[in-house]
Amino acid sequence: MATSISDPKSERLKTFLIAEARAAGFDAVAFTTPDAIPLAPPRLRQFIADGQHADMVWMEETEERRANPSVLWPEVRSIMMLAMNYAPEHDPLAVHQKRNCGAISVYAQNRDYHDVIKGRLKHVASRLAARAGKDVKVFVDTAPVMEKPLAEAAGLGWQGKHTNLVSRTLGSWFFLGSIFTTAEIPPDEPEKDHCGSCRACLDACPTNAFPAPRRIDARRCISYLTIENKGTIPLEFRKAIGNRIYGCDDCLAACPWNKFAQAANELKLKAREELIAPRLANFLAMDDPAFRAFFSGSPIKRIGRDRFLRNVLIASGNSGDTSLVPQIIALLNDAAPLVRAMAVWALRQLADAPTFAALRNAHFADETDADVQAEWLGESN
Repeated sequence: MATSISDPKSERLKTFLIAEARAAGFDAVAFTTPDAIPLAPPRLRQFIADGQHADMVWMEETEERRANPSVLWPEVRSIMMLAMNYAPEHDPLAVHQKRNCGAISVYAQNRDYHDVIKGRLKHVASRLAARAGKDVKVFVDTAPVMEKPLAEAAGLGWQGKHTNLVSRTLGSWFFLGSIFTTAEIPPDEPEKDHCGSCRACLDACPTNAFPAPRRIDARRCISYLTIENKGTIPLEFRKAIGNRIYGCDDCLAACPWNKFAQAANELKLKAREELIAPRLANFLAMDDPAFRAFFSGSPIKRIGRDRFLRNVLIASGNSGDTSLVPQIIALLNDAAPLVRAMAVWALRQLADAPTFAALRNAHFADETDADVQAEWLGESN
């Protein structure tokens, strides 16, 4: 006979799992069911139809599984949503006043959170499986799971106008993970929206990436442009990017609910001092081995040295720091066209007209890449 979702045994299992999750370092935990997000599929479908997912084709390929947890795993009966705080101890926007330094999103200032959280999820899931004798699957960000709508349905928070989850106790600074299980566990009540008339997050976006509250256009989002985007960054966004070299925290940092957030307890999620406001000059000379060594264990390593240097060069061009010019000139001979193209753009911002003209005369004739040629001619998109 099937266990009732509200019987004493399932309630005891829930209490046990909450204690296990807390002991594993999670700051909040709540439960929902796979059918709790009926509005998510049409919203995802519209997001993709409007092209607002940019070139993240994996969202199209996984749309059906992403929209419905039961398609991803037909046997799932309950979903345990867990949150881990990564709130910074410093003002994440202060670095924007230091134009010769790079701004790295808070979540990427130490260890890759996937590695930190997945191990903890597996531990809690193993305790669940042992206690209930049921099957489990764990997910953290990389699988086609709509964590934010599920977390809202479970009551961990609500999706704010910036589309990220907001909590009355954790603010905007927390990671999400999920445990799917065949066990029947009593679900929690969904959280209500507490944004009210506030639009601080929308107004904070440097590139106007929000066409409407709770809608984001990835094609305009600095996090997408500096991380997921594999090509050159469109000209219209380069100035607005400022000194952001990996991701953007502006909409998160603007949320008034962050006044209730406490600094992260997990040491692996606390910022490395050298990544809080690193000098751009430190990165311009990085070859691939140096990049891999410096960012070992970091999520930044995933985008590779060439895309990272692309971002650093845009920040350098926006810095006004002419002392960077010799390092940028050296990158005109880089093996990667993406790096060469952004080096040209950075020099156009920093070098005087005669110097830039001389460099163009010296390099243009031998350049074979169309994107780099367009930068030299001032014809980039």
